[in-house]
Amino acid sequence: MADLKWKTLSSEQLFNDRWFKVRKEVCETPQGKIVDPYYVYDFPTWVGAVPVTEDGKIIMVRQYRHALGETCIEIPGGCVDDTDADFKEAAARELLEETGYIFSDYKYLGKISPNPSTNSNLLHMFLATGGKKIAEQQLDENEEIEIVLLSIDELKNLIKENKIMQAMHVSCILYALLQLEEIQF
Repeated sequence: MADLKWKTLSSEQLFNDRWFKVRKEVCETPQGKIVDPYYVYDFPTWVGAVPVTEDGKIIMVRQYRHALGETCIEIPGGCVDDTDADFKEAAARELLEETGYIFSDYKYLGKISPNPSTNSNLLHMFLATGGKKIAEQQLDENEEIEIVLLSIDELKNLIKENKIMQAMHVSCILYALLQLEEIQF
């Protein structure tokens, strides 16, 4: 297989904020073509989990997403913090903050890219099982999150009916359903 990796000739930071950075790069392809400009969006690394309670309910969250102007149903998750030891710990922290549940087992489902043509970050996916509510939500200042408990069949119907807008969350749900042997290919 041919090496298709581009060489970065220069990189300039155009925007630098806490949650979002933009770089303008000049690149060279293996065939010698210069790509100028090429924009890269840097976001923090993300984690997401399909959480399952002790009695087999799936915990989803509903929240308003301003960019779409819609209230969406999603899996819990968020950014990996500098204080998180690893991706599993980040997922456990996000689950506790957003849902008030802790989980007895975490299965790593892999990583996916939100958009490999522009975004440099990844989403690390988990299936969390054995969930038990131990606390109330500990939401960030701008978060307003409603908990929704679903059966696996109700979750599958949301996927079939195209009711979950967040593409990375749909991917994580499908990987979790495969792990749970609820769907097969």
